[in-house]
Amino acid sequence: MGAGFSSCSHTTTFFAASTTLFPHRSKSNFSTFNPHFKLLSQTLYYPKPTKITTSRSSSSALSPINSGGRAEEMKTQEEKSTQPMSDLHNIDPELIQRMAYDALVWTSIHGLVVGDKSVPRSGKVPGVGLVHAPIALLPMSFPENHWKQACEVSPIFNELIDRVSLDGEFLQESLSRTKMVDAFTSRLMDIHSQMLENGKREIEINTISASFPGLGSLVSELHRSLLNQYKEQLGLDSRRIPRNAAVNGFAEALAKAWEEYSNPRAVVMFVVQTEERNMYDQHWLSTEFPFSCFPQLCNTYDVTTIRKTLAEIDEQGVLQPDGTLLVGDQAIGVIYFRAGYAPTDYPSESEWRARLLMEQSSAIKCPSISYHLAGTKKIQQELAKPNVLERFLENKDDIAKIRKCFAGLWSLDDSDIVKDAIERPEFYVMKPQREGGGNNIYGDDVRKSLLRLQEEGAEENAAYILMQRIFPTIAPTYLMRDGICHKDHAMSELGIYGAYLRNKENVIMNEQCGYLMRTKVSSSNEGGVAAGFAVLDSVYLN
Repeated sequence: MGAGFSSCSHTTTFFAASTTLFPHRSKSNFSTFNPHFKLLSQTLYYPKPTKITTSRSSSSALSPINSGGRAEEMKTQEEKSTQPMSDLHNIDPELIQRMAYDALVWTSIHGLVVGDKSVPRSGKVPGVGLVHAPIALLPMSFPENHWKQACEVSPIFNELIDRVSLDGEFLQESLSRTKMVDAFTSRLMDIHSQMLENGKREIEINTISASFPGLGSLVSELHRSLLNQYKEQLGLDSRRIPRNAAVNGFAEALAKAWEEYSNPRAVVMFVVQTEERNMYDQHWLSTEFPFSCFPQLCNTYDVTTIRKTLAEIDEQGVLQPDGTLLVGDQAIGVIYFRAGYAPTDYPSESEWRARLLMEQSSAIKCPSISYHLAGTKKIQQELAKPNVLERFLENKDDIAKIRKCFAGLWSLDDSDIVKDAIERPEFYVMKPQREGGGNNIYGDDVRKSLLRLQEEGAEENAAYILMQRIFPTIAPTYLMRDGICHKDHAMSELGIYGAYLRNKENVIMNEQCGYLMRTKVSSSNEGGVAAGFAVLDSVYLN
């Protein structure tokens, strides 16, 4: 989230991010985070999970893959990822069916649900066309040392992204070529430039939409319940599943940001898509549930929330002379983006006008435009360059911890890396400046895309980066979608959420607040839950 323009002299920055790891590996690799930009007033920084992935290599992830040794190292990772796993899931089929039935009952009565895409009104009208969220039946085994590592670096990442988002020159310079060939990034940078001209600064990390704090928290409770109920048959200890306080942390951070805005009549505005089948995850943060174990903005913090689309904000929004944003007759204190992170969210100029209006306001944004830009793939690649982290962090130990999490990240200007990627495309991922799943390029398509760019000789290569492909450990698991439970080989990705709130030099909140575990079948390249590639999962520490 970010801040907007106002006559206020203080700056508040709030950030929620997450660190992501793949299980059963010995080294972490930095992957994704979202940026938010702070103007003159408050900045709320609340982005998606920053990815950390683990691999077995012990050599520097910053070393270019321009030698056979580096390629062989990546090949070894792939070979080791297929090693035999535990027979933990070799369970009697009848027991699996009983657990699956109980899991479906639990999800239904506890609100672990999403809208059914086969029901047309399920994304617009609450209570219509509900289906359980895609989930894993049992938690995924995960090394405790990697869990601790992810939790430890989360506050450091928060601080890093906050500082990156404040460096407008760095953001504009790093993305200058990307702006020339990527229309969506170009529009975001134009808004950022206007904010800089107006004397505003903002911050943000890994895209805008920090999703699944509600449903992710519920999955860990579901798994804990199943392990207790079937303790004798499974022989598993539910206490090995870490408590997932994501929804608590999100609600607390949003409430504290609202307090910093210092207007008791102001509301928190959720920016949502026109059709949102994941609305129930969002409602866990805002709606009053008398019997809920989770705090909500309404019943715990006495904060009113509203939901608006970008088009509605353009139609109803008015910016007051003092920077206050009114939507309808309500002053907006905090803006939480659950939409606006993809070109499809801006089908007309109306949506872009709404985005600019919010950035110009004094409302605390999660994220601001600068945080949004800070989370682009190109900025991640720039941060992986030698000596760049030192521009933003002073503590050498913190820098070393962050750098240990970096995967290989390269510009397409690196001819040696491009040559190696053409020869060995299976070891790379080609990434555009997009979030939401389904945008990356894998396998032989990497080679074809690179050759096409070379033949055309265009500047389009500035729209992409190359990343070392990570080969997580593959393990058997039980996946549930649409009421059907099936066994498959899968891989998992852990994201640690973090919250960061700053008022000028006073850091009010910088802490880890829950996690997001996603599991997908090993044959799938993409991993988004909402995009249909993965399921929600939880962690079983070993």
